[in-house]
Amino acid sequence: MPNTPLDVLTIGNAITDILVKVDDAFLKKEGLTKSIMHLIEGDRAKYLLEHAPKERVQISGGSAANTAVGVEALGGNAAFVGKVANDKIGQFFSKDLNGAGVEFSTPMLEHGAASGNSMIMITPDGERTMNTYLGACHDLTETDIIEEQISRAAITFMEGYLWDPPEAKRAFVKAAHFAHKHERAAAITLSDPFCVDRFRDEFLDLLRSQTCDYVFANIEELKSLYQTDDLGEAVQNIARDAQIAAITMGSEGAMAIYEGEVVTVPAFPVERVEDATGAGDLFASGFLLGVARGQDMENSLKLGCLCASEVISHVGARPQENLTDLANRHGLKI
Repeated sequence: MPNTPLDVLTIGNAITDILVKVDDAFLKKEGLTKSIMHLIEGDRAKYLLEHAPKERVQISGGSAANTAVGVEALGGNAAFVGKVANDKIGQFFSKDLNGAGVEFSTPMLEHGAASGNSMIMITPDGERTMNTYLGACHDLTETDIIEEQISRAAITFMEGYLWDPPEAKRAFVKAAHFAHKHERAAAITLSDPFCVDRFRDEFLDLLRSQTCDYVFANIEELKSLYQTDDLGEAVQNIARDAQIAAITMGSEGAMAIYEGEVVTVPAFPVERVEDATGAGDLFASGFLLGVARGQDMENSLKLGCLCASEVISHVGARPQENLTDLANRHGLKI
């Protein structure tokens, strides 16, 4: 393992994304609720792979892995920790992620579940409906958290989706402990309103106990966290509980709550939203890299919004344009 300093280390579910375009009728036929993530079992994953349209794109993914790739695309140094099996999909995931420049060296699972995958169904309006089989992701354990690697990262960033498997939960907490031991920051993204509903008390405890310093959420996740429809009330609460909160607001841009102040920036205009997959993940890439490198909240927010605007302008959660050049054209610091 190299000893290169890292801007961001992300921890999450190692999932190979399978992107496929469908219409609303297909979602209805298959009983799928639009725009959310469905956790499915192996048999259901196999069924959807067989019955969805055959034209598809495969890429290493998962929320935290997407964020790590975005950091690299901005010229930062990123690592990812997640579990895949030593099978065809796992080998693809490892090669693809390392090929994107991300440091990925978590040992593969030799026995047990298959590698995770997520069929992401994209409707004509750009919304994505995820059908995720976690598989080997459940087998991430504390032994996969390496103190030396965490110590090299300015920020360790963990996805809320990882909170489902108990072993991964313990790995998550161990990583935050190592980050603080080495005077580094720990961050969490709430991932999904349904994820917040399942683990609200535990997420709040992570923040209030200062296990996590920074929190990422969209408006619905933030409201769900505090069980309120009043955004102002939710913002007041998160200001008390988190050192930094970064809140995405879709077409309205994003806000950061830091030291009692709220900073907002508008979204960057996009001619057409082709695919919302990865918008929050790439926002986190830009914002985290900005904070890791000491940029102010406004610049960090703008970096995040710029990355999100690029990724929603095409299909897939990987940037197609050079993000460093894009940031430079907009006068943003990296």
